[in-house]
Amino acid sequence: MKLALYRLTKRERDVRSAMPQPASWAQFGDQVLLYAKDSAAEEPSLAGARGAREIRRDSVPLRAGQMHVVVQNGRMFQQENPRVPVLLDKGRYLLVKLDPDRARRLKDASPTCYGIFPLKENQVVFDVRDPAAARAESVAWVQELVDKIDRAQVESYLARLTSFQTRHSTSSDFKTSANWARDQLRAMNYTTRFQNISVNGSPGRNLIADRKGAGAPPRKVVIVTAHLDSINIAGGPSAPAPGADDNGSGSAGLLEMARVLSDHRSRHDLRFILFGGEEQGLFGSQRYVSSLSATEKNRVLSVLNMDMIGTLNTATRSVMLEGAPLSQRVIDGLSDAAAAYASSLTVETSLNPFASDHVPFIRAAIPAVLTIEGADNTNGNIHSHRDTINHIDYDFTSEILRMNVAFIAGEIGREAS
Repeated sequence: MKLALYRLTKRERDVRSAMPQPASWAQFGDQVLLYAKDSAAEEPSLAGARGAREIRRDSVPLRAGQMHVVVQNGRMFQQENPRVPVLLDKGRYLLVKLDPDRARRLKDASPTCYGIFPLKENQVVFDVRDPAAARAESVAWVQELVDKIDRAQVESYLARLTSFQTRHSTSSDFKTSANWARDQLRAMNYTTRFQNISVNGSPGRNLIADRKGAGAPPRKVVIVTAHLDSINIAGGPSAPAPGADDNGSGSAGLLEMARVLSDHRSRHDLRFILFGGEEQGLFGSQRYVSSLSATEKNRVLSVLNMDMIGTLNTATRSVMLEGAPLSQRVIDGLSDAAAAYASSLTVETSLNPFASDHVPFIRAAIPAVLTIEGADNTNGNIHSHRDTINHIDYDFTSEILRMNVAFIAGEIGREAS
């Protein structure tokens, strides 16, 4: 098969009309891969197309059915499968060569570490939003909330979370860290409760914190989530697992968002959830979603999930917004919030959800989006003793929190005193 890789210097819509026939394409951020399905076809080319520059051309012994997209946490797929040929490496997203039967077997091998999906013809795997296209403007009361984000407070929360030997979902340290987080949320005047869960037959828990809105019924509820647990895959349940990025960063971010919004008089209800059992298979979020009645599900306006928002893997401050087609409004709202309140962020978007706590909500037809470090590179220290706070970029984390606070503020609204 003949492959040609192009870098886009303008938005993908500038070149899509110029896609050649009979070639097919797949977009990975600012790059488009063209591939000729027929080995006798002419070389795929975007030569002369506005905004496209060729950066690679290959001829690979490959059939279209062998191309698969991998969505991975860290470098977990590559670490576990070093001999699988990688055709294109975009960090969280890979294009690999795999026979379909082997792809199906590997897909079930580590369902919380990576997912494998056949490449669809003419597919946007992930996109990069054009900052120049943003037209969002800041709102004074939202700006006031955004400006309350305190980097030092985030550092303090994360230092405490990483002080535990491990936050493995079934460990005593996890229980202690959940109790500590509950105490922080109680001090902010949230109503808290634990929800019992089962993690492969062992007891675990979710922590849920609520604050009612001041608007007249019926009110919606807006949910912010992160997983509290950490893991050391090689060392086992009792091995050191500081989990600074995965997912101390998201948990500390959740606590900081709760602090910032604690005194805000909102129209709708606000709920924060710290899940257990994420690393073992999304047990906490699956349990929570399954506990919701049809009425409660319909009351959820949106879900924002934070997982790995602390490590700057490249020179660019990029954040990935990952959801599904039903999440498009939330993705657009977060993108607008980034443009207005966190302009240093490069926003990437994907409608290919995988392996974090937004997925059970999406499966239940609830609009949810994951915010995670950008896709072009990935943190290779996660799920080990090396995931420590010295790899955290707090300014980067604060920018993601500025975007998230602004979006959530817009969702819950403001009621007059």
